[in-house]
Amino acid sequence: MTRRFVTLDVFTDRALAGNPLAVVLDSEGIEGERMQAIAREFNLSETVFVLPPQDPRHRARLRIFTPSRELPFAGHPTVGTAVLLGLMDQPDGSDAVAFGLEEGVGLVPCVAERTGEGRGRARFRLPRLPEACGEGIDAARAAWALGLDLTEIGFDRHLPSRHSAGVPYDLVPVASLDALARARVSPESFEAAFGDSSHPSVYVYAREGRGFRARMFFPAPDLKEDPATGSAAAAFAGALMGFEPLGSGEHDVLVRQGYEMGRPSDIALQLVIREGALVSAEIGGGAVIVSEGRLRL
Repeated sequence: MTRRFVTLDVFTDRALAGNPLAVVLDSEGIEGERMQAIAREFNLSETVFVLPPQDPRHRARLRIFTPSRELPFAGHPTVGTAVLLGLMDQPDGSDAVAFGLEEGVGLVPCVAERTGEGRGRARFRLPRLPEACGEGIDAARAAWALGLDLTEIGFDRHLPSRHSAGVPYDLVPVASLDALARARVSPESFEAAFGDSSHPSVYVYAREGRGFRARMFFPAPDLKEDPATGSAAAAFAGALMGFEPLGSGEHDVLVRQGYEMGRPSDIALQLVIREGALVSAEIGGGAVIVSEGRLRL
């Protein structure tokens, strides 16, 4: 049996940048273990399997796998799959289409639009708002783990924290773009500093102009860096609420990631705040189709 697949570069408007994603269509009948094996075969940070929705009012149900585990939610798979489905639904149109995608974390409302041949943009509302999930790592321990000086951990009011919007991350602010570029983790220091999390990952960020620059390290199973991490940007919204002087209204924040590894990615994060509380947040970005084919499985 053959099954269609598409690969896209996500959080970018050009091929060979952003974060690569594989999307397997026609996924009915594939068992979870088989999906995991296919994700290992693609060996990208995530592979999405598109299934019929449980509720016919929604567009599709997604299962998302890294090469080693299934995730309840992830940002660049959501954006990339939303762009792909939008292109499939309106191949010649430029009107935006809205639909819901069912993920392990819940229903994810999306809007997608075509921006050119084989490319588009999408945004989605966070199905779960970020919340603190434990204490942030001690600054001295963060400095040791990242190979930095203690004075380079933190800036303004930002301190290390741990937040989750479905997937938990250790968030570590650093004082400069230079410190961000020099940050390094070894398998030993990573496990010692961040291994106690249910999803060991460290999101290191610095201020860049009016926005932020970030890097994310995770084991998959070897220690790797991710070019763009939407679920980490979703968790980062929690840090922004805790450390930035944000008033009521809409706040648009650009997070750039992947630049240090030659895969530039731009993540659009929007926060809506009312009376000091985060009431909604959205993540958006572009995606470009890179390849199409069939799995002979």
